[in-house]
Amino acid sequence: MGDQIVAVKAKRGQRSKESIREDNELIILAAAEKVFAKHGLKGSTTKQIADVAKLPKSNIHYYFHTKLNLYRRVLESIFVEWMKAAEPFNTYDEPKEAIRFYVGAKMDLSRTRPFGSKVWANEIISGAPEMEEILSSRLKKWVDTCVSSINTWVELKKINSMGDAHTFLYMIWATTQHYADFDYQLIILNNGKKLTDSEFEEKKQQVIGLVLRSVGIEP
Repeated sequence: MGDQIVAVKAKRGQRSKESIREDNELIILAAAEKVFAKHGLKGSTTKQIADVAKLPKSNIHYYFHTKLNLYRRVLESIFVEWMKAAEPFNTYDEPKEAIRFYVGAKMDLSRTRPFGSKVWANEIISGAPEMEEILSSRLKKWVDTCVSSINTWVELKKINSMGDAHTFLYMIWATTQHYADFDYQLIILNNGKKLTDSEFEEKKQQVIGLVLRSVGIEP
């Protein structure tokens, strides 16, 4: 029994350390998104990230080793979130539900993770020097799967043909990510005020409706 108690305490201690690590990593990633979005990879420092995270600089190096590793983790993180948002393209039979969920999720991510979207946009604008592997393999495979689902809906006459299905996806990306990448412009156009939660929800529903109508579906 004594050995079992020691083993349980050891496991509890291990879980506690893992929990602390997970919490710290999330804090650092969130801080890194803000810093990278503002200063880019080259202009950012681990000290800036540590200051925003309110953690010792040594923690940054302990959990992520290098600034480049942390930068790549930020890109990976937002990409995974976007992939999750597109899962309904493969799991929903009806396009209305799939498109509604996808566009809504993308809008929500622009609201909750605007800095991650900006880091991604800045990386692409710079020629994607640190994410070629994601673009050439994982992104292309993911997009091909979504395009296949869209083309199937067109063939089954569940939605109107929009020509190239890629263009349909690009339109969704451009519209939803606009609310993250150009948030300051939106503030200016909204009389200097950030959209309230209710105002943003209204915009989200409007965007969902526009996208659905573009392929012949009434919201």
